[in-house]
Amino acid sequence: MAKSKAKTNAMRLLDSERISYSVQTYEISDGLIDGISVAKKVGEDPKNVYKTLVTQGHSGELYVFVVPVAEELNLKKAAATVSEKKVEMIHVKDIQKHTGYVRGGCSPIGMKKHYQTVIDGSARTLDHIIVSGGKKGMQIILGVDDLVEAAHAELADIIR
Repeated sequence: MAKSKAKTNAMRLLDSERISYSVQTYEISDGLIDGISVAKKVGEDPKNVYKTLVTQGHSGELYVFVVPVAEELNLKKAAATVSEKKVEMIHVKDIQKHTGYVRGGCSPIGMKKHYQTVIDGSARTLDHIIVSGGKKGMQIILGVDDLVEAAHAELADIIR
């Protein structure tokens, strides 16, 4: 288990489920918190680093999609995956209200409420996956199957 002085909800959930992970921190004072910058800062190939996107469906339900940082979510594929007519990104100002996390620190693990979560199928080819640790400047590294388990997620083709 990873040891950290300040645990986030994501880490507490992983600990409670006895899922092994490690934490990698990076500097945020330069304001560069986009996924590509984060991958460079932690010395990882961007194909291993995934971003968490929160959307709202036509029905009003919220959905979480986890995609490689260098890729874009295909909204049509995403909507079809969750059986919606369409999905749209929620406003940045609403991220914390719905997830408990802030932009740049939104983890697919340990949100305030569980939302249907889909991880892009490209993750199937990875030895490990890196996602936000639940706050800016912190990433969690874990096995893909462990992320699927912790986030109660499914894998599907959802990128452009």
